[in-house]
Amino acid sequence: MFDWTRSCSYDEQQKRRFHTTARSRLKKLAAELALPPGSFDLRSNKAGIAVSGEIALHHDRVYIQVGQFSMSSGHGILIRTCKGRKDYTGGANHFVALAMLDDVPALAAAVRAITGIGREAAQPAGRRAA
Repeated sequence: MFDWTRSCSYDEQQKRRFHTTARSRLKKLAAELALPPGSFDLRSNKAGIAVSGEIALHHDRVYIQVGQFSMSSGHGILIRTCKGRKDYTGGANHFVALAMLDDVPALAAAVRAITGIGREAAQPAGRRAA
């Protein structure tokens, strides 16, 4: 498992691993939510030497950002609704623990609960809405 709590500040190797691992987990999250290829952007901003930067999955209806921006609380995943991929402010902010990146199905459940995205993929085949 990746150590999400190890600081990226002034540690280029840790920052590189943080970004690579987070991007990989967000790709898995997109698959878990059944987001079609091309329906979302996956971006990485390494920012300055003293911070982790952020990795974002931006869909037409959901914005998810990963970073070490609230390490004292353990929360480092921002989830909010949005209205298109040019909407960077979106709905209310919701935060979950960085460790949820180690349990993509649980993270997908949190995203579904907050945004409604991917709910149809989580329903049994006989119960999907027409």
